[in-house]
Amino acid sequence: MLLTLVFAYLLVTIAIGLLAGRRVKNSADFAVAGRHLPLAMIVTTTFATWFGSETVLGIPARFIEGGFNGVVEDPFGAGTCLILVGVFFASKLYRMSLLTISDYYRERYGRVVEVVCSLIIMLSYLGWVSAQVTALGLVFNLLSGDVISVPVGMALGVASILAYTLFGGMWSVAVTDFIQMIILVCGLAVLAYFAGDMAGGAGKVIDFATSRDLFRFWPEPSLHDVVFFFAAALTMMLGSIPQQDVFQRVMSANSLRAATRGPVIGGVCYIVFAFVPMFLVASALIIMPERAQALLQDDPQKILPTLVMERMPFVMQVLFFGALLSAIKSSASATLLAPSVTFTENIWRQFRPGGTDRQNLRTMRVTVLVFSLCVLAYAIASQGTSIYEMVSGAYQVPLVGAFVPLLAGLYWKRATTQGAIASIALGVGCWLACLATPAGEVVPAQLAGLLAALIGMGAGSLLPQAVANHRTPHRPVEGLSR
Repeated sequence: MLLTLVFAYLLVTIAIGLLAGRRVKNSADFAVAGRHLPLAMIVTTTFATWFGSETVLGIPARFIEGGFNGVVEDPFGAGTCLILVGVFFASKLYRMSLLTISDYYRERYGRVVEVVCSLIIMLSYLGWVSAQVTALGLVFNLLSGDVISVPVGMALGVASILAYTLFGGMWSVAVTDFIQMIILVCGLAVLAYFAGDMAGGAGKVIDFATSRDLFRFWPEPSLHDVVFFFAAALTMMLGSIPQQDVFQRVMSANSLRAATRGPVIGGVCYIVFAFVPMFLVASALIIMPERAQALLQDDPQKILPTLVMERMPFVMQVLFFGALLSAIKSSASATLLAPSVTFTENIWRQFRPGGTDRQNLRTMRVTVLVFSLCVLAYAIASQGTSIYEMVSGAYQVPLVGAFVPLLAGLYWKRATTQGAIASIALGVGCWLACLATPAGEVVPAQLAGLLAALIGMGAGSLLPQAVANHRTPHRPVEGLSR
């Protein structure tokens, strides 16, 4: 019965997405909803993009193992990213009326940087979307009692998301996000109240978390722990900024006010509401201590689903899986669309510059399909990797390769194309070197890459200018040459 309701819910969301997709008339409608979304929908779609499988399954698993210190990257870093976008980046980018974030790199630095940054951004989405697909496979596997295998569940999940994203683009994503976030917030709020009551009250859950030192946020006062703590925080805080899914939400707004305030409100809401799954998993350790301890050793991501399936009534099960599917589908649909639009606009059009808007729209849809198949293959190959690790690892690439050129281009007038190329080369090169050598155990690879990118931007921009100034011959002022 529960599995039947889940499939019915998927069909309803597909139908809603297809209805919304009827508003797509051109590539701008598909990519940024024609810049018609009001503030409320910008808030819900930014919140929905972040509130995915890692928030419901990954964050609670990390929280119960390492407390707040273990989840500094997400939700704290991820939510802060949206706030930073709204405060420092949204207004500058919105006024430029661009279709993709990579368009900015072309306008500021030229074609080479545009293509390289596009590839970096697209690559980062493999890990993020694969995490959502992995969660969908896990949900179908649990609900069917192992009748549906995890890989088959992944395929079913991808097909359900693809059904409306392929045709409706950003319009379908925004409308379904709005509805799914209502279901998500209401469902998890009711579950938290019910689980707290089963555990003996919210106060008892908080006392339990305090006794296990789960509210400890700051690391141990050692250089190694402090450095790795801040590196983890910066990964999603800064690495998520040069991303097409965030940019799409900014550019889809119907006003500058909505573009700047929407991400800030969405980021604050995300950080606050991410505490609910953490509260639920702490409740689970009180309600079913032996079962939860066994799952901690096996797969902590299964604690919440197991609590709901084994200890809660049918209505609560419907609410939980409705909320979980809402979180996964909203996040996955947005991140399937983003790299596909980037590829079409910033790479494919290099080879087909004379294509019509109708042809570009068709190419976007084909790319969504191809990227979905790539994500499915990657998710199946990555089975065994935790959802949290898949998400956090995805944002190291844009952090070391794309963030510094974006920041410098907007806020440093002396940034040049040579500086951007040097920044990307040094940032990515240093990051890969740390990953491949024991140096990564001493210095976080993403932090080393970020510092190298900053040095590359500074040196690459200033040194050629200094050399050019030095080679320019001094001409004496006329009348004073003698």
